[in-house]
Amino acid sequence: MIDKNNLFFMLYFLKPNWNVKQRRLFLMLFPLFFFGFSYYGKLSAQQTDIVDFLSVNATVTPIPAEKKIKGTVKYFFKVLQKTDSIYLDAKAMKVLSFALEGIVVKAGIDKIWLLDSFEAGRTYTAFFTFEAKPKQTLYFFEDEIWTQGQGKYTSHWLPSIDDVNDKIEFDLTIISPDNKNVIANGKLVNSEERDGQKYSQFDMKEPMSSYLVAFAIGDFNKKKVFSNSETPIELYYKPSDSLMVEPTYRYSKQIFDFLESEIGVPYPWQNYKQVPVRDFLYAGMENTTATFFSEAFMVDSTGFNDRNYINVNAHELAHQWFGDMVTEKANEDHWLQEGFATYYALLAEKEIFGDAYYYWQLYQTAEQLKAASDEGKGESLLNPKASSLTFYQKGAWALHILREQIGEEAFKTTIKNYLEKYKFKNVSTEDFLNEVKAVSETDISAFEKDWLQQSAFKAEEAYQSLLKSPFIKKYFEVSALRAMPLNDKKFQLKTALTFPNDFIGQEAVYQLVDEPISETLPLYKNAFESNNLYVRQAVALSLQNIPKELQKEYESLLNDESYVTMETVLYQLWMQFPEKRAEYLNKTKGIEGFQNKNIRQLWLTLALITGGYENAEKENYLKELKNYTSTAYSFEIREKAFEYVNELQLWDLETLKNLAEACVHPTWRFSKPSKEMLNKLLQDKKYYEQIKVLGRQVSEKAANYLNSITKE
Repeated sequence: MIDKNNLFFMLYFLKPNWNVKQRRLFLMLFPLFFFGFSYYGKLSAQQTDIVDFLSVNATVTPIPAEKKIKGTVKYFFKVLQKTDSIYLDAKAMKVLSFALEGIVVKAGIDKIWLLDSFEAGRTYTAFFTFEAKPKQTLYFFEDEIWTQGQGKYTSHWLPSIDDVNDKIEFDLTIISPDNKNVIANGKLVNSEERDGQKYSQFDMKEPMSSYLVAFAIGDFNKKKVFSNSETPIELYYKPSDSLMVEPTYRYSKQIFDFLESEIGVPYPWQNYKQVPVRDFLYAGMENTTATFFSEAFMVDSTGFNDRNYINVNAHELAHQWFGDMVTEKANEDHWLQEGFATYYALLAEKEIFGDAYYYWQLYQTAEQLKAASDEGKGESLLNPKASSLTFYQKGAWALHILREQIGEEAFKTTIKNYLEKYKFKNVSTEDFLNEVKAVSETDISAFEKDWLQQSAFKAEEAYQSLLKSPFIKKYFEVSALRAMPLNDKKFQLKTALTFPNDFIGQEAVYQLVDEPISETLPLYKNAFESNNLYVRQAVALSLQNIPKELQKEYESLLNDESYVTMETVLYQLWMQFPEKRAEYLNKTKGIEGFQNKNIRQLWLTLALITGGYENAEKENYLKELKNYTSTAYSFEIREKAFEYVNELQLWDLETLKNLAEACVHPTWRFSKPSKEMLNKLLQDKKYYEQIKVLGRQVSEKAANYLNSITKE
């Protein structure tokens, strides 16, 4: 029996005498939508052997009200082998129209097919318009739109190629409201307004993999600086965050200049942009020339001490070389991107914060890798399904060890040769190792076995490497005191707390936990008097019961330039000294904290339950706290608000509706705990009936979710 797909194949592909017009007529008359394109999927393997997509001019219009996108694309491609069909990856897209003469364009379930009698060696052009309502990758929020194509997801909003091995030059024109700013790959070469809309035209000079295509639309201002090599660096921010620009982007130019110098190959693109976006799925994403990162990293000078953007900043910038310019061939080569970016970010932090910081970070990741390895969860760097810990941290460790083994000069020469040889191409681990062997006489066969192929972490070799740091030696000496009785180590701990190193001082404080306060009191006073922000923070985080003798010193922690310290201390003081609650609240009344308003939301919660405190304002405080659960705010703010609303059982119709919307938020780190919270509420009859009827008052997506979990 001939199935429908085979029938189509026989009629279309086995008629060599049909001319182009006959084929086009057949396609228009034959109900392709009825049959689908499952057969084409079988033909699609190794398409890079058949066609090379060279460039695309795309014009796209996001439509927020309908959460969809319309666009026009003009693809230029070279055919490598004679064929009747070529595809573009396109998830659930409609083809609205295509050129009447030339290539026929048809949409399948997850591909758009270009159909013609393609001849090897010829270059063709395909022109068509499309429409899509992406389930992922293109995200619409109240005041922002942005994309996130990491891996192979750009095809949800733009017909493109999911295979990272086909690099294309993308030139985008984004149509947006004229009062919004647009950021995309490449250089903005033209911006004009027509009928209330803005047309922003971007030009790329070099090719890249499709997953690196991106744009963002929102209310952004920018600060522009130039690297030592005169590369324009654009630092974006929301107007309301203008006071956070300096601390957030602190050292950005220094990081850029350092990486260019350290890597030894000039920055490969026209410019570089950094854009903080709302509700981002990850810490950051290295879209070519345009890193998008979570707005949670926007900090003031106090927040900088706890949660700064430096590591993410350096990591995503390093990707512009390792990942964007040279791109992995296959999943088993993923460490060539993430391991390299992690390693070079560490080197940038070393440049800023010093050797001790660098070795401390290596030590911390070595502990994680050793723990996983000891539990039998170690992974080879070449395992295509390895965890982030392996690709990122073990990859960075491998490069650290390789540099030690072959020497500084050979390592830098290897990196330079590797990048220049494979510029704008795809690479394998073998390609990289061949460059190592070409410049170094050191036998690296043991390195390959131990650090790339072996699943176990080479803890002893890592330990010996760490011991080359005088700081680590000193830290190990202090940490070795943990097993000793307090009386036998008081002198050493006091020494460690006198003009302390950040990390060694914290270690000394943590060794005081569970010891009699009568014995540790002088050492705690040493810690307070050190005036080291992180040593004092260690006291705040570890001292659970505050003795009267240390109350004054503990209260002084509210003045420290740390929102982590401040949040912990406010809560502990409020709990342990009820007679002074109003004083503590008055002192911290106007403090917001991090982007998630951690101090403000704690303050509102404590103010609400503090008897006699500003009773006339409590209704406003309650309204403010509940309001933070709404979709008007970022998920970081909402998540914390839900925690407090749940703790105080302040649920009402609005907060329950907001929780239902949270359950279908695109960020799983937010939607997952929201679902767990909602499921617990459903166990309570009081809330079950309210939740069951919310479907009429929430979005369609949230209503569908509620319906799925409340079916009896």
